[in-house]
Amino acid sequence: MKKIHLLLLKSFIRPFIVTLLIVMFVLLMLFLFKYIDDLIGKGFAWYIILELMMYNSATNVAMALPLSVLLSSIMTYGALGENYELVAIKSAGVSLRRAMYPMLVVIVVISIAAFAFSDYMLPVANLKYYSLLYDARKQKSADLIPENIFSNRFPGYTIRVKHKDPDGQTLHDIMIYEAGGGNAAGSQTVTFAKTGLMYRTKDDLYLVLKLQDGIRYQEAAGDKGGMPRQQLTRFRFEETEQKFDLSGLKMTRTNESEFRQASQMMNLRQLDHFVDSARRNIDSTRFQNYRLLSAYLRYYMVPKKSDKVKKTIAADSIVLKDQSAKVNAINNALSEVHQIQDALRNRVDQHEEANRNVRRYILEYQKKFTLSAACIVLFLIGAPLGAIIRKGGLGLPVVVSIIFFLIYYIIGTIGEKSAKEGEWSPVTGAWIGIVILLPIGLFLTYKAATDSSLFDIEIYRRFIGRVRFWKRSRT
Repeated sequence: MKKIHLLLLKSFIRPFIVTLLIVMFVLLMLFLFKYIDDLIGKGFAWYIILELMMYNSATNVAMALPLSVLLSSIMTYGALGENYELVAIKSAGVSLRRAMYPMLVVIVVISIAAFAFSDYMLPVANLKYYSLLYDARKQKSADLIPENIFSNRFPGYTIRVKHKDPDGQTLHDIMIYEAGGGNAAGSQTVTFAKTGLMYRTKDDLYLVLKLQDGIRYQEAAGDKGGMPRQQLTRFRFEETEQKFDLSGLKMTRTNESEFRQASQMMNLRQLDHFVDSARRNIDSTRFQNYRLLSAYLRYYMVPKKSDKVKKTIAADSIVLKDQSAKVNAINNALSEVHQIQDALRNRVDQHEEANRNVRRYILEYQKKFTLSAACIVLFLIGAPLGAIIRKGGLGLPVVVSIIFFLIYYIIGTIGEKSAKEGEWSPVTGAWIGIVILLPIGLFLTYKAATDSSLFDIEIYRRFIGRVRFWKRSRT
């Protein structure tokens, strides 16, 4: 028995690691394709992009791990069935269920590790990933001086370059407008140059433009004393330099505490605490709304305790015969109704948003457990499927695994969206995919244990032939 268990474990570990790496690589490429425009051309250091890819890989584990379990289990038992090793195991008196026990133990260990990862490591990875991605996307482009565009990247300057050479450093027909330039207050300076060379200093603190063959116009306000008129200064130059500060264009990191209130950045304890506090706030808001409305409700549920109360009700409930009094009463009632609507409009929106946040956080709480359950359920689907189809490699197992994983993913996405919108409860939305696929896994396990030819096309052809013969005999 120990040799059979070792054979099964060795047959599973290698394809599991390979498929996990392949799926992680594919998801990482999808991330790069999605955010390629936000990362390229902004002058990031190589370690910034590498750090972002590392955090993204950690966030992709929730999708890559169940798919890898499903694909590797189909490949493992499919290869064993294709090489008739499952037949040899069964002939030795070991049933398929007993042969699945060591694999099931491994999957349970992986599920426990997945739960620990989703509760302890995934919130930290999400916090690092989303905060860094936010800072990277809001970072300005490294192309500080584009062609034929008036660039305002540097405060106080407007720069336009008509043409740039392919090297990206040689500039032609340059215009630099500087508001408030010179020594005099309120002065304006415009510089024109035929050519120029652009480069950064070694410390990367300044952008230097070495201008050649140009002219500079400077307009300044005149003195209040002897020369009240404006002054215009013009001088030509063969070569000059102008520096622009780059400190304000470097990537700045946002404080990570601003992202900690998101549901993806919390563990179970934090989610539970947030849900409890949010529910208490909702209850207190309901009480405040009740007190707000009760001031406008004059006669509601008046107890019949004394004749004085009865007489008051009778006096106030007299039918108005004067037409103007009726109009005034109706206008007053409409005015009070509008006041109530205005008072409750914002409160209703806040109440719905608070309930939506509670549903979102409860859903995230349940997703900590569904990752582990998905690994077990998809193994119960993949192992018997591999034993039934008896095909190893990356051909048919990949197609079958993708089909079942898409079913799981689509159902889970629909349930998650319905739970966020309030159509389903968060528990139902989080577990609907597991509940639907679990009977399928148990059914496939039963069929594989009883050597059922579930995917034998010849059996279905014979069945269709018998149906056709029965119809002909009836006619």
